[in-house]
Amino acid sequence: MRALEDISFSAPNGEITCLLGASGCGKSTLLGLAAGLLRVQQGAIMLGDDVLADDRASPPPEARPVGLVFQDGALFPHMTLAANVAFGLPKARPKVLQAEADAWLAKVGLAGMGARYPHELSGGQQQRAALARAMAPGPRVLLMDEPFASVDIVLRRALRRECRILLREAGSTVVLVTHDPAEALDIADRIAVMEGGRIVQFGTPPELHEAPATAAVGAIFSGAQVIAGTQVDGGLDTPFGLWPLASLAGPLPDAPVLDLLVQADRLVPVADVRGCRVRDVHPLGARNRVLLEGGDGAAITVETVLPVDPHKTYSVQPDPESVRAFKRD
Repeated sequence: MRALEDISFSAPNGEITCLLGASGCGKSTLLGLAAGLLRVQQGAIMLGDDVLADDRASPPPEARPVGLVFQDGALFPHMTLAANVAFGLPKARPKVLQAEADAWLAKVGLAGMGARYPHELSGGQQQRAALARAMAPGPRVLLMDEPFASVDIVLRRALRRECRILLREAGSTVVLVTHDPAEALDIADRIAVMEGGRIVQFGTPPELHEAPATAAVGAIFSGAQVIAGTQVDGGLDTPFGLWPLASLAGPLPDAPVLDLLVQADRLVPVADVRGCRVRDVHPLGARNRVLLEGGDGAAITVETVLPVDPHKTYSVQPDPESVRAFKRD
């Protein structure tokens, strides 16, 4: 079994490119190949016009012009922050190294903290210090593996936006791995969506939102749900009722089996003795979030202002032009 299959993409110079996907999709493997933590078995990794690594030569991480930031920061615990940042800098007089390290710590919001040790910092501060250490030597590419995952959720969003500003101001070329779509949208200029060791779509956030290549990609960036459907005379047969062709927003693929992408608030529950049973009704202010289950176990979520009786059964009808159809892989 191959961890990666037919991977090819280009991370533009001076931009932040995110590798987005669930655990096991191959994104960290791809980053490890670029970093030199894993050996390339087939193909090549290019840095501009230069071969960074291929199946014949795979330089170790310290011999590559790349910076690395890991999930846990990976700071040297026995060194001060200033010493950590100065570690990868060219040899110079101690005062010069100290001044440069202090300057980088100031850039990441850690001014005056160079004498502290990693254990004296919060998780967010440790990640800032790790970013300063990675950027200080001026790498041609910065590789970041889930850099915000260990940070408290309250601070995570602010930290990644500060990080984006710093990286853009520095003109850094960045490849960042994440499993969080919100994080990718917050920080990335371009996103490579990975699934099963492949890149299923590569583009800017607006491109992925407006023109998803698959229903799964559409669900990631729109929050919509994916419903199985088949083409029949007069409409689309789903586990929740027959949906009219007028519900489609966009073309109907030439395929008998489809994935249908639809938002929960574009669906209407209709009382139906042959319909789906109500599994849950969750009040959301003026709306209710209703979970319905069909006879085959398929589930669908509806958000509606209409009253729903948990003891009755319902079919579901979509609003006109609210459903996007995709050929099932």
